[in-house]
Amino acid sequence: MAYKDEQLSEEKVFKDPVHRYVHVRDRVIWDLIAAPEFQRLRRIKQLGTTNLTFHGAEHSRFNHSLGVYEIVRRIINNFQDRPHWNKDERLLCLCAALLHDLGHGPFSHSFEKVFKLDHEYFTQQIVLGDTKINEILERVDKGFAQKVADVIAKTYEDKLVVSLISSQIDADRMDYLQRDAYFTGVSYGHFDMERILRVMRPIEDQVVIKSTGMHAVEDYIMSRYQMYWQVYFHPVTRSAEVILTKILHRAKHLYETEDFTFKLQPTHFVSFFKGEVNLADYLKLDEMVVHYYFQLWQEEDDEILRDLCERFMNRRLFKYVEFNPNLQMNEWMELYKLFQEAEIDPEYYLVVDSSSDLPYDFYRPGEEEERLPIHLLMPDGSLKELSRHSDIVESISGKKRTDHKLYFPKDRLNELKDQALRARIMEILYGQGEKVDVE
Repeated sequence: MAYKDEQLSEEKVFKDPVHRYVHVRDRVIWDLIAAPEFQRLRRIKQLGTTNLTFHGAEHSRFNHSLGVYEIVRRIINNFQDRPHWNKDERLLCLCAALLHDLGHGPFSHSFEKVFKLDHEYFTQQIVLGDTKINEILERVDKGFAQKVADVIAKTYEDKLVVSLISSQIDADRMDYLQRDAYFTGVSYGHFDMERILRVMRPIEDQVVIKSTGMHAVEDYIMSRYQMYWQVYFHPVTRSAEVILTKILHRAKHLYETEDFTFKLQPTHFVSFFKGEVNLADYLKLDEMVVHYYFQLWQEEDDEILRDLCERFMNRRLFKYVEFNPNLQMNEWMELYKLFQEAEIDPEYYLVVDSSSDLPYDFYRPGEEEERLPIHLLMPDGSLKELSRHSDIVESISGKKRTDHKLYFPKDRLNELKDQALRARIMEILYGQGEKVDVE
């Protein structure tokens, strides 16, 4: 029997808190899960620093990747005998679903911003490079690894396959919304996924939804909207991300400073500091390693690095106020000078952070990121774009919401001996927004 058709002697299952069970029968999938590059995802949290806000958010990219695979497996089972579905794409869909997040690094997006990295690029490097993952995929068929990489990169010729893991209603989003809601303990991310799976239908280039399932999709979109603003963009989580980002910037700066020597050479970071990251170095760096360095850097000679690491490790986060730099540039410039006068380096201790989200969008041809809209399959066989049929979705469609916060160490301000200086800083900060405490 060919490797791509080989089945396990009996079905394996992973007990899962969201989907109850994750079912594996294909030898290829079982082997991919066992590969070291996939096992690495156990050491990378799905939600980065969110566990400092919602203490239950300790789940990993490994959990999520299995969940996306399971949802795609169920979708494919429902598509088996339907027109437009190519049964030959089954294993490709399962592999792409399982491996779609393979290239995420520690603390994911915060880490990427500092070192100008792209997890999708590294996902393709792992799939196509000298890895166990690549070895397994190439055993399926010569060129199969490239197909998997193309699906994940959204360039694969069969757009229906791509839409299963990358669209405005895909297996990726359906898993992370439910999984993140479960582990954070909030109620926002729950929706009737079973109903959505039942009313999904394949057409030539995308998945559409039977019109009778519209209300379940409305619930899904509103769940996503609430999760972004109540969980993903939570200001306390963003405070931790700000400190994390500043630690990495400071460590990079010190590495480039000729007269500074780390007590322990930051070996795992060197290629990142130099901007010469190779795949081997990338795979060695996970959140356990990062935490190890942060723990040691609490005893470094540099006061800023030492303080920021101690704050991150012990959750002494920055406070925040509402602050729009586009409208308050004069206040920003004055604060910057006042922090310098107070000998609190504004490069590391006065940070504007902005978050924005577009919960649902209709088709906008020619835009940099074209979002394929969700289509409803009407009783007469025609397709109707969701926001034109749903008042709820229409009300938020195409509306981008942005939130700005200014982060700073209030404890340092409270310690200022110059009362006039402290009073002016506080007047600017709390004169612009309601006082908010970090809890």
